[in-house]
Amino acid sequence: MSPEIQTEGEFAGWSYWPGDKFEYDTVGPFYYRKDDAGEPVCAFRAEPRHMNGLGHMHGGCMMSFADFSLFAIADDVLDEESSAVTVTLNSEFIGGAEVGDLMEARGEIIRAGRSIIFIRGILTANGEPCLNYSGTIKKTRRRTPTS
Repeated sequence: MSPEIQTEGEFAGWSYWPGDKFEYDTVGPFYYRKDDAGEPVCAFRAEPRHMNGLGHMHGGCMMSFADFSLFAIADDVLDEESSAVTVTLNSEFIGGAEVGDLMEARGEIIRAGRSIIFIRGILTANGEPCLNYSGTIKKTRRRTPTS
């Protein structure tokens, strides 16, 4: 799935994957880019629809964003001929987020093998840690759609 570039608003110039309807339409949209140091950063703005009954960001939303970030962080080692799927996603909730918070995810590749990539990261709300995570993604062959 090829990324597209957001052309307007707060995240103008950031990339996103419009083909993933869950991450784009349901819980997102989530965006990613390289920062000034060339490191991947993912972001979105917390909205009322992301909150739980207590008014804090739903844990499932944070985990969906962490899952999205695995692929953005690994983007440089993934190629156009392959696809990838999440194998594991581990997380620890550290803090909360509220409506209006700028949510960011940053991380690093721990090891990238031929087919398995190990990643760890931190999700923040306005710069304050709220989720620590690690995950593994597996490269797969891109399948041709059948009719």
